[in-house]
Amino acid sequence: MLGFLFRGLTAEPARGTALFDALTVQARQPHWYVEGKVPDTLDGRFAVLATLTALTLVRVEADGESGNPLSVGLSERFIEVMESEHRELGLGDPTLGKTVRKLVGMLARRTERWRAACGGEGDWFEATRESLYKSDVDPDALRHSGEALRSLWNHLSATAPVALGKGQIA
Repeated sequence: MLGFLFRGLTAEPARGTALFDALTVQARQPHWYVEGKVPDTLDGRFAVLATLTALTLVRVEADGESGNPLSVGLSERFIEVMESEHRELGLGDPTLGKTVRKLVGMLARRTERWRAACGGEGDWFEATRESLYKSDVDPDALRHSGEALRSLWNHLSATAPVALGKGQIA
């Protein structure tokens, strides 16, 4: 509530903010909703943002213990933004906690799915379908989204942890 008074007291900005902001920019790209045919709705936009966040969490986990601060920071920022956005939508305190827990659970399931797909234990396009679409999807749209996610994964993998922390994706 009085956070504006204490912002200058910490030497480091909120961990994960720059990376989350970069992922938000990626999630707003029209190709997800046009070529990828993800529904351009609150649910569809959440699906894209949560998918990109999950894929990034898997990448940061690959750094082992040194990736933990960024992983925690990214997760915290995701929760902060989800809470803030749902408050703006008019959800009150009794409902808000339950809704945010549900959204965090959805992020966790996506992270598990992408952990398997990135580790070669799951099918990439099946993970794409389950992560972005609620129902059947046009094969061309699925291919587009799967390839876009693979490209993002390759860029994330090629980016140094320090750069990721600054919101830079190669």
